[in-house]
Amino acid sequence: MRSQEIPVSITSDNSNDATVLVTGIGGFLAGHIALQLLKQGYRVRGSLRSIGTSAAIVGRLGAHTDGQLENLSLVQADLDSDGGWAAAVEGCDYVIHTASPFPPGYSENENALIQTARDGALRVLREAHRARVKRVVLTSSIAATNHGDGRAPFTEENWTDPESPRATPYYKSKTLDLAVINPSVILGPLLGPNFGTSVGLIHHLMTGRFNGIPRFGFSVVDVRDTADAHIRAMTDPAAGGQRFIIGGRFFWLKDLVAILAHSFPDHASRLPSGEVSDEIVRVMAQSDPDARTIVHELNRDLSVSAAKAHRVLGWRSRPEEQCIRASAQSLIDLGLVPA
Repeated sequence: MRSQEIPVSITSDNSNDATVLVTGIGGFLAGHIALQLLKQGYRVRGSLRSIGTSAAIVGRLGAHTDGQLENLSLVQADLDSDGGWAAAVEGCDYVIHTASPFPPGYSENENALIQTARDGALRVLREAHRARVKRVVLTSSIAATNHGDGRAPFTEENWTDPESPRATPYYKSKTLDLAVINPSVILGPLLGPNFGTSVGLIHHLMTGRFNGIPRFGFSVVDVRDTADAHIRAMTDPAAGGQRFIIGGRFFWLKDLVAILAHSFPDHASRLPSGEVSDEIVRVMAQSDPDARTIVHELNRDLSVSAAKAHRVLGWRSRPEEQCIRASAQSLIDLGLVPA
């Protein structure tokens, strides 16, 4: 099926003539990338699996812009199908490919997840090559760096071993995929009521879904800073063919919970307080997909180094506590966490 492009409005004259395709524009990160591009004067074409969701996307972005939606258009293109991608890329100067499956918990259909991520990226790359776009920026993850033989802090020289028992299906999908930007756990303000796995963790913590705190941790980064890194990688001549880790401070989950409890005392009673032993997590992993995702990472320091992004891209991030608080505040403001 050929991509159907829906202009949000008639595009006016603009000082920046570049058009950027942002795949998966309905996603958390992609929405912030599109928002920053629009505010910087770019024309943005966003891809959706179903054009039927376009009204929701327009409403979500429109609530955070001031007239820039005149430079937004939306097209239908699915990672699992060739149809639509040629038209989606046609006439674009740049492509930022964020679309990739990220299911909550442990995916039982490993091959399907990997195939969608890999084949979808190849579809986008092939059409971008044919259309002679100036640069493609692909979103991967520190899932592609942190699960091999290396030790923290992990850098762009590290690669996840797909044969390791620690390599979940999601980790494999990012390792077998072409990577340019490798973000850590992305938190920050929501643009609307929908949220994915990362902010979903904050939601679970603040709504009493955790009975205890496992000895598990991760590096965090703000979605606004991650979007900024993608745009820098898109335009900086030195970024071509490079791989950049985008991440900040490493938090054990108990330390993240402490920040939430201190920042939102009215919600502290729902937050978990005691630790869960590794043995209990291992037992839970036999039947709980969420526990299975982290069982091989218990007590592991998964901190990362963003020194290359600092050096090459001039990228900097805001304090990590801000993005943790911003996620929680968004959930409260949107009524997704009860008072």
